[in-house]
Amino acid sequence: MFYSIRHVTRFRYSAPISESIMEVRIQPRTEGLQHCLDFRLTTTPRARILDYRGEQGNKVHHFDVPNRHAQLTINAHSLVELTPSPEPPTALPTSAWEELDALTATDEYWDTLMPSHFASPTDLLRKLAHELNIQRRGDPLTVLRELNTGLHNSIDYSPKNTNVDSPIDDALRVRQGVCQDFAHIMITLVRALGIPCRYVSGYLFQQAGHREQRDRSTESATHAWVEAMLPGLGWVGFDPTNDMFAGERHIRVAVGRDYADVPPTRGIFRGGAESELSVTVKVSLSDSLPTGYEATPKEEEWLPVAPVADGYEHGQQEPLPQQQQPQQQQQTKPFTLCLIIPQSTSGIGKQRTRFTKLRDELLNVEGGLMQSGG
Repeated sequence: MFYSIRHVTRFRYSAPISESIMEVRIQPRTEGLQHCLDFRLTTTPRARILDYRGEQGNKVHHFDVPNRHAQLTINAHSLVELTPSPEPPTALPTSAWEELDALTATDEYWDTLMPSHFASPTDLLRKLAHELNIQRRGDPLTVLRELNTGLHNSIDYSPKNTNVDSPIDDALRVRQGVCQDFAHIMITLVRALGIPCRYVSGYLFQQAGHREQRDRSTESATHAWVEAMLPGLGWVGFDPTNDMFAGERHIRVAVGRDYADVPPTRGIFRGGAESELSVTVKVSLSDSLPTGYEATPKEEEWLPVAPVADGYEHGQQEPLPQQQQPQQQQQTKPFTLCLIIPQSTSGIGKQRTRFTKLRDELLNVEGGLMQSGG
């Protein structure tokens, strides 16, 4: 089957800004049964877009808009072919625990076993683990199946109770959250069992009116789920938000330790303006190769972003704020951005110099208290 994906992000500024530098991670991956057949990325104002292959094979595009502008629009068009895969078996042999320990005896999976920025144990998480009886028993696959269902039943999906950069305790305290919260909570619990687990950002195709699809996640937004490494199966995707295996409707874009590694967009701009962010995602299914793309979504289809009351909203920042687009919600928080650009690439020297200057000014403005996005 083929999926046509439109992902459009628009930043509007209350006054013209003089420069904007952005990283984008929204190109679907090509591996296994998924193939990105076409990917087009454009910006308004126009910019020269460069790319590199980042951690875990994620494709990262980056650009600089050095001129004054009061609005920035990022249009991404993807065409993906996805071959359905068979669902995992009901269970694994009980010896799978020993096989798993042998598999993780080296440091190959170290990053996906250790706590990370958004996936670290807390007292509330340990309480939930006890409540759901999360421990080594039976076989690894059975435990993860039960955990996937347990999180779905224990936590309500609510896009207004947490932010993308909220710690997992915010969701655990009220038992409500969005797809990032479900993913981060499951990742932390799975790693505690000695099972490598990673965060996946991407898209979930949702067919309106389909009785068999009871997805809780938002249709006009990106999605997040997890993948766990299991003996004999490799990386297996679990979607605790919707209590399902990641399958033919899940389109993978990027993988990392947690959300901090794979935000769809991340950047900084020069100027003292306030910012308003809108985003829309549309995934269309076709049984054959589409002959063309649909028109750009209409203005009324844009999904407005709720403001963040954490002191880091654009209107409350110093002149070089960050721009960042997460799954489901589109919030912001400052960070130190580092672009890895090959020295030998022609014409990039000026962009590297401009970014370095912006970064240094940003650190001076914020008194050296900038936080890393990863």
